[in-house]
Amino acid sequence: MSLINLVEFNSLGDERGQLVALEELRNIPFAIKRVYYLVDTKSDVARGFHAHHDLEQVAVCVSGKCRMILDDGQHREEVWLDSPCKGLRIGKLIWREMHDFSADCVLLVLASEYYQEADYIRDYGDFLRLKANAGNP
Repeated sequence: MSLINLVEFNSLGDERGQLVALEELRNIPFAIKRVYYLVDTKSDVARGFHAHHDLEQVAVCVSGKCRMILDDGQHREEVWLDSPCKGLRIGKLIWREMHDFSADCVLLVLASEYYQEADYIRDYGDFLRLKANAGNP
């Protein structure tokens, strides 16, 4: 089973430009409680390096590109986010890393929950132990 779960978004437009709509419980598979974006990231600086207990996310590069790595404790996969019409769904208890940001990258993230520091798993060893104890692959 692949960790990469891409969501394709329709782009509507003409010579004036494109419009991409993101709608909760339609093309975003959960109620959206938080929206944030990363800008002015450096190409040689990686971000992420955490998992969440309960939070689900969809990440979209609305401009530029970045490389995402997802890890479930047994498998590690990567994908480039390089289109505003392609979102990456990231489920619960999935370790995520973001690398190789282009200079024009704007990474938009839609989240199923409000920010709660207690939901974060920031140590990879703790993440692996939690996955092993839960019996999850």
